[in-house]
Amino acid sequence: MKNSISRQHIYLISASLFLLIFVLIFAFGVLIPEGKEYRMKRIDLKKMSKELYEYESFYNETLDRLKTLKGKNRRIIAAFDKTFNPDRFEKQNKNYFSKLSVSALDFAGLEDGFGVYEVNTTSQISSPESFYNFLDSVNKSDWIIAINFPINFKRDGELIMSSFTMKVYCNNKETNSSALESEAK
Repeated sequence: MKNSISRQHIYLISASLFLLIFVLIFAFGVLIPEGKEYRMKRIDLKKMSKELYEYESFYNETLDRLKTLKGKNRRIIAAFDKTFNPDRFEKQNKNYFSKLSVSALDFAGLEDGFGVYEVNTTSQISSPESFYNFLDSVNKSDWIIAINFPINFKRDGELIMSSFTMKVYCNNKETNSSALESEAK
C-alpha cells in the first residue's frame, strides 16, 4: 500500500492547521478581550455623549439668559464702569437745587468687589418736590449711587438746607487696583 497523500497536500494541511491555530489563538487572545473593552468604551462614550449634550444645553440656556440680562441691564453694567466725577454730578443736578456742593471723595474701600466712595452733599432747595425729582435723576444717572439715610432737612427762611451722604459704586479696574495698593500701605 502506497501512501496516497502527496507532499503538497501535507504542506497544505499543515499550513492550514497552523493558520487555524493562529486564528483561534488570535481570536481568544486578542479579539475577544478587546471586544469586551470596546463594548465598555462604547457604553462610556454614550454616557459621556449624554453628559456633553446636557452640558451644552445648560451652556446654551445660560448664554441666552446672559444675553437677555445684558440687554435688559446694559445701562447698569455701563454705570459700574464709569468713574465718579463730582463736577459733572454737580452740573447734572444743580437745576434741582438753589445751591449744591459735593465734598471731596473719600475712598471707603471695597464692598463685594466694587469700589465704594463716600460723598457728603449739602444743598439748598425750595421745596421737597425738587429733592424727589433729584432722587429720580440719581436713579437715571450714569453712576450707581446709594443715598444713605438719614437725610437732614433744616428750614432756613424760604429755603430748606439738606445734607446727606451718598455711596458711589464703581467697577473700575484702575480704581480697584489703586485702592488695593493704598489699603496695603
